[in-house]
Amino acid sequence: MIAKTVWKAEMEFEGHSESGHSLTFDAGEAHANGPTPMEAVLMALCSCTSVDAVSILKKKREPLTSLTVSATAEQAAKPPRVFTKINLVYLIGGAVSKKAAEDAVSLSKNKYCSVSKMLEKSVAIDFVIEYVNESHH
Repeated sequence: MIAKTVWKAEMEFEGHSESGHSLTFDAGEAHANGPTPMEAVLMALCSCTSVDAVSILKKKREPLTSLTVSATAEQAAKPPRVFTKINLVYLIGGAVSKKAAEDAVSLSKNKYCSVSKMLEKSVAIDFVIEYVNESHH
């Protein structure tokens, strides 16, 4: 895997992936033109675990209708401002069984999500599962 960033202006950088995609990072005070690098790491964690959860629930033929994964992170007060704690909230829609949801999230956290596995070497990652106003058993 190969990536690069190109300095564009002020504290704005354009990241390029080997697969041909680009993303603007903005470390300026306003963050007007893109996420900061640390915000992007948090977004990558949410995306990575979402991919796993959706894949696992689809394989289990669970009636998933929506999934939103939100992250709240605490950072060290002084540089380097590493994450010190991350809390994930999985908001699951559809009549997904509680056991299937718990299994999918656990498998993602403990086995499949490479972003989570890297981050957990230095930061505690906790999660809760919530359900959109639909029945689950």
